[in-house]
Amino acid sequence: MCGIAGIIHPSGEPQKALETMLDRIIHRGPDDSGTFVDTEVALGMRRLSIIDVAGGKQPISSKDGSLIIVFNGEIYNFKELREGLVARGHTFKTHTDTEVILHLYEERGEEVVKDLRGMFTFFIYDMKKGRVMAARDPFGIKPLYYLLRGNSIVGLASESKSLLTLPEYTKEINEEAIYQYLSFQYNPLRETFFRNIYRMPPATYFLIDAKTGAYTETTYWDMTFDADDTMQEASATKKLATILEDSVKHHLESDVPLGAFLSGGVDSALIVGAIRKVHPEGVLKTFTIGSKEINEFAEAREQSDALRTTHTEILLDPDEYFATLPRIAWHFDEPVADPSAIALYFLAREAGKHVKVVLSGEGSDELFGGYGIYREPYSFATFERFVPAFLRKPLLLLAGIPLALPGLNFLRRYQKPLAERYIGNAYIFSPAEARRLWKGTPYERFSLAALYEKARRWSDATKMQYIDIHMWLVGDILAKADKMSMAHSLEVRVPFLDREVAAFAGTIPDRLKYKSGSVQEAKYLLRKASKEFVPPTTQKRKKLGFPVPLAQWLRARTDWQERITTHPFITERFNVDIIKQLAADHVAGRANNARKLFIFLMLAAWHDAFFKEDYSRIT
Repeated sequence: MCGIAGIIHPSGEPQKALETMLDRIIHRGPDDSGTFVDTEVALGMRRLSIIDVAGGKQPISSKDGSLIIVFNGEIYNFKELREGLVARGHTFKTHTDTEVILHLYEERGEEVVKDLRGMFTFFIYDMKKGRVMAARDPFGIKPLYYLLRGNSIVGLASESKSLLTLPEYTKEINEEAIYQYLSFQYNPLRETFFRNIYRMPPATYFLIDAKTGAYTETTYWDMTFDADDTMQEASATKKLATILEDSVKHHLESDVPLGAFLSGGVDSALIVGAIRKVHPEGVLKTFTIGSKEINEFAEAREQSDALRTTHTEILLDPDEYFATLPRIAWHFDEPVADPSAIALYFLAREAGKHVKVVLSGEGSDELFGGYGIYREPYSFATFERFVPAFLRKPLLLLAGIPLALPGLNFLRRYQKPLAERYIGNAYIFSPAEARRLWKGTPYERFSLAALYEKARRWSDATKMQYIDIHMWLVGDILAKADKMSMAHSLEVRVPFLDREVAAFAGTIPDRLKYKSGSVQEAKYLLRKASKEFVPPTTQKRKKLGFPVPLAQWLRARTDWQERITTHPFITERFNVDIIKQLAADHVAGRANNARKLFIFLMLAAWHDAFFKEDYSRIT
């Protein structure tokens, strides 16, 4: 695990420029560094030593020196792949997964990505072909950014802050990204908050001309949902448990101590339970976080006792929570207004004092149908079945009245097509609200039409899963898992987002994801499979994650209001009177506007982190 950076066709002092890029991401790899520089390409890495600690220094070159690789991530099937390569005559100088990728590239070229089971970004400089291959894993677990000059790639890096240091770049804000952030709580665009800096999509590789930076782009995988309508509950439960245990076993490959997050819910407990099945004995450290107002300490403690872990509880401090926002925004590169991300930052800080690697439960809800909103299409069908048409019409007319009555929001959503009402798990400001807030150039909300078109043959619930896998999962869930953990040089592994797990999840019919009237309505089959790993009470537990009492905290303090209503970056772009009203209604208890207000708190924190001198270099 590490941070990587590269410059294409460098000018000036490439060694110095590369070292500056790497210095900005030293938190991703404090153990070691390495660089390669020639007249065409400069590649480098900061290493967090996990596999082959003593011998795994990067960059690694091929036997004839014509191939150079730098790699960020973990390949969980690298030992099996290595055995095959050795049988075919390859010789190795290290015991790393990095070198396995390089040898596979010698055989398979860019098709190498299809053999890899894991999380990764890497650059391979192929001198004979005069090109660099840059690749990102299927789900986008590990991040990769690139800087364009015209249509040519100038630089690439694990974090966009590295690209900001390049002499070729002048920092400029992307206003459209700010506008889209209002609705999504993260930036859904490929172009980041910094003009001309882009993120590589998941399941993608570039082939970049080493002389010109011109590139081609290929998508090598996509999540598919081909439901097996013959699937039987009993046999499917057993098969899923076997696949999950195998994934966890592969994710335990490490030469350093590892632990796990334990939130109190079924996902993290399943991971910990699977670890215990693979390794019944030995010390296993687990970590959870909460606040005085809301936590799952008792639930996590119950799981820890049952699964025999050495458990640590972290208590969130609201003063530190708010004071740390600029530092967290700096690590994010651009604002992500997810309150639980800040909790994850403090959780990772504590875990990093004890272990170098943790396993976590991200991806379970998206793959197995865990969010309550996925059941909405079935609620609509129930509404149509039990409410006669002659009664529906007056009810829907009532929904048009601007009142805040129970059930009206359900009726309003019922009248909208799925593609209009669902943009992912986070939906903060509607298009109308965003237009009223925004003082700058008007933009249309980012369209998901292309994704909905790809998902057109699936059920509405499955369409929602597909949207979240491409939007919410990569833009929020995985972004915070990577950035908040790597801020403390901690590697997070996510066994649910494994290619074998995903392949099986894509075959589960809706009838085995959702059970109407059951406590286990969401991700039903996964909960059934979890009985192999977790205490009985955990199987029925509702999802909470690492909750933050943001609404209560914002009502209990006043220092944040002036910060967002007088901040020059906010006042220049937004109608502050609306923000003031949102704040007043929230503090008075007339509405819960915490998530909307947090949008502006993180935006102000981001601007401070990147445009104020005191936050220009937080390490």
